[in-house]
Amino acid sequence: MPLGDAGFRIIDMPAPSDGLLASYEELPVDAYMGNGTRYKKFSQYRLSAAADGSWSFERLPHRDYTAFKKFNAVGGGMRRTYLPIDVDFTPLIALGARELDLDRGEDWQINVHQNRTRAELGRPGPLTPEGVHHDGHEFVMIGVLDRQRVSGGETRLWRPGADAPFWSGALEPGQAVLLDDMAIAHDVTDVVSATGEPGHRDIFIVAFSRWTHKWYGDDHDAAALSGGED
Repeated sequence: MPLGDAGFRIIDMPAPSDGLLASYEELPVDAYMGNGTRYKKFSQYRLSAAADGSWSFERLPHRDYTAFKKFNAVGGGMRRTYLPIDVDFTPLIALGARELDLDRGEDWQINVHQNRTRAELGRPGPLTPEGVHHDGHEFVMIGVLDRQRVSGGETRLWRPGADAPFWSGALEPGQAVLLDDMAIAHDVTDVVSATGEPGHRDIFIVAFSRWTHKWYGDDHDAAALSGGED
């Protein structure tokens, strides 16, 4: 097991470029989640093992995002249309793939979410409106790149059927959590303004699934939209 019995690990990431951080200023509002406090872009890739031990990234034709309602009661079972990500997250994703020790005998499909959540005085920013959940993939990487003038945003990890999280903590900029998504559920507490001024939390999320599990394409979308099983 890449993540051992714990099922998760916190890792440090290299400092992001100024261009990567600046790109969060250009994210459009997410019309489906967050009630006007979330801003988002989305892209998908196919990963293949390269001969030099690295991973080769093939950016897939852009599609609407579909998720199964059993994993996301708020945003599942519908088409969500987002602009594609226009900055390069692949070095950070490659770090996650190495730390997860992904099976190099298979190709992997990944969903990449670039999210900003804003909070203002009296208006917190919900980070997981769907509550405690699994994303439905094999592994998930959640990386925090920036936090400005906000408190909260505490990641909580849950064992199946538990009444309380077994781990919680607020990830700092430059940290990421790697999750065995099949074994552990997660949620994140709302961010709130820490100073009375607007603030934000900038993250990226990568969901890793084996290509053979077919989380991309017409068949996947049809099953998600029909309420079928993954």
